Order: sequence, then C-alpha cells, then structure tokens
Amino acid sequence: MTATLQFQAGPAPAVGTARRGRTSTVASLMRRPSFVVAAGFLVFLVVVAALAPLIAPHDPSAQVLEDRLKGPSWSHLLGTDDLGRDVLSRLVYAARLALLAPLISVSVAILLGVPAGLWAGMRRGWVDAVTGRLSDTLLSLPGLAFALAVVAVLGPGLFNAMVAMGIVFAPSLYRVVRGATLAVAEESYIESARAIGCSTRRIIWVHVLPNIAAPFLVQVTILMGVALLAEASLSFLGLGVQPPDSSWGSMLEVAYQNQYDAPLAVLPAGTALVLTVLSFNTVGDAIRDTVARRRDS
Repeated sequence: MTATLQFQAGPAPAVGTARRGRTSTVASLMRRPSFVVAAGFLVFLVVVAALAPLIAPHDPSAQVLEDRLKGPSWSHLLGTDDLGRDVLSRLVYAARLALLAPLISVSVAILLGVPAGLWAGMRRGWVDAVTGRLSDTLLSLPGLAFALAVVAVLGPGLFNAMVAMGIVFAPSLYRVVRGATLAVAEESYIESARAIGCSTRRIIWVHVLPNIAAPFLVQVTILMGVALLAEASLSFLGLGVQPPDSSWGSMLEVAYQNQYDAPLAVLPAGTALVLTVLSFNTVGDAIRDTVARRRDS
C-alpha cells in the first residue's frame, strides 16, 4: 500500500542560493510536459471541486426512477445510475471527496511521521530505537485490513477510514524523513550551528527542513495517490463514503452491480480515478527526477 523513497540530502545553501535553486527547480519542472499536464489536471480537479454547485447540471441526489440506467443524452451527458441520478453531477461532486480523503489521511501521516522522523534523525539513541520499532510494527500491518478493523470498531465513514489509512501511511513517511534527517545531521553546518548554541528546534526549522523538502514532497504526492485508491476501495465495499454522498468508489460499486444492464457505466468514475492517481504519481516522479538531476550535475 505504501512506497518509501530514500534520498541523500546535501549541504544547506545560503539564503540567496537556496532561493535561486528553488526557482531553477520550478523552471526545470515547468519544462517537463508530463509534469505540466499532470499538475494542470490536478488544478482542474480542484477548480471543479470548488465550483461543483455551479458546474453540476443536476442535483446529484435527485432520483428519477423512470430514467434509471439511461445512456448518455443531452439532458444527462454521462447517463444515469440505478436510481436515475445524473452521473455527471455525481462525478463532479465526488471530486470534492477525491481531494478531501487523501488530504485527511496524508495529514494524519504527516502529524505522526514527520515529527517522529525529525526527532529520531536528530537525537538518535533510544528515541530512534523506539520509533523505529513502532514503525516496523505498523509497516507489518496490511493497510486495508487495518482500515477495515478500525471501521469495524468506530463505524463506517470517510473520516474514520482515512484516519486509519493515515496511521498506516505514517511509517513510510517517518522512514523518508528520518533517512534524510540522518544525512543532513552529518553535515558540518549542523555542527557549527550546535557550536554557536542553536537549539535543536531552530536547527530543524532553519537547516533540516529546507534540505528534506524534496523527498518529503515526493513521498506526499505518492501517498496522495495511494490514499485515493484506498478510499475508492473502502467506498466500493460500502465502508467509506455513505449515501447519499457520492464518491468514485461508490459509483464504481453501483456500476459493478449493474454491469449487464449498463456495461459502460464504469467508465466515468474509473477514468477519473485512474487519471487522478496517475497525475499524483507523475508529479511525484517529476519532482524526484528533477531533484536527482540537479544533485548529480
């Protein structure tokens, strides 16, 4: 369910050099057509989610049973589902949950994994040993199985399911942050900062975080895609988003139940899900490749 990337952080640049480096990195990313297309699609998705009440042609919950499982038409551009609800309207409103669900799970992972990774990488010793064992324990748990167990205890719902996935994602984020922090902690400027009396908190904010930003962002984009797939899987099983709200996973479940009556009903939600996950992964790959190329040059 999760992917862990290892990076080696370099020395902290001067303020002006760091600003020029960030500008150069953004310029390099903008020269990559794959990144531009993927980032543009994610921006488009955000706009659609924000303007859903204005874009959706119908009420996504309105049921017209005599129009159930209709094909595309001028009044319903993507057809209707088993209850006669407009598929396009439900697809548009589901874009909100397609962004909200990954944000919940990745935010939980950041809150749990990043502080622990920073502290373990800077302090080491028993802190590193304890957090490392906890991380190994959580990594041994199957992600969806753990989410199912949490949902069974707390009840179905988007928030409960995504919090569970965030706990599962935290160890992979912890490992990336810890590894990058260990590399930065060996640099001479960290020793100089300690020698002049800088606190650990200041060292982390001023010297460590800017140097681990790239691997951190890459891991976050990967986890966003994985979280979206997890939400779709749980909603497909009826344990994520609950009616009358719609998500791409629940729309896929409806299409699956009616695959013989409407064999093409799986395409709208399935295509949206594939394109969104692919965009998250493409953005992460572009950041990783650009940072690696700049480090090698």
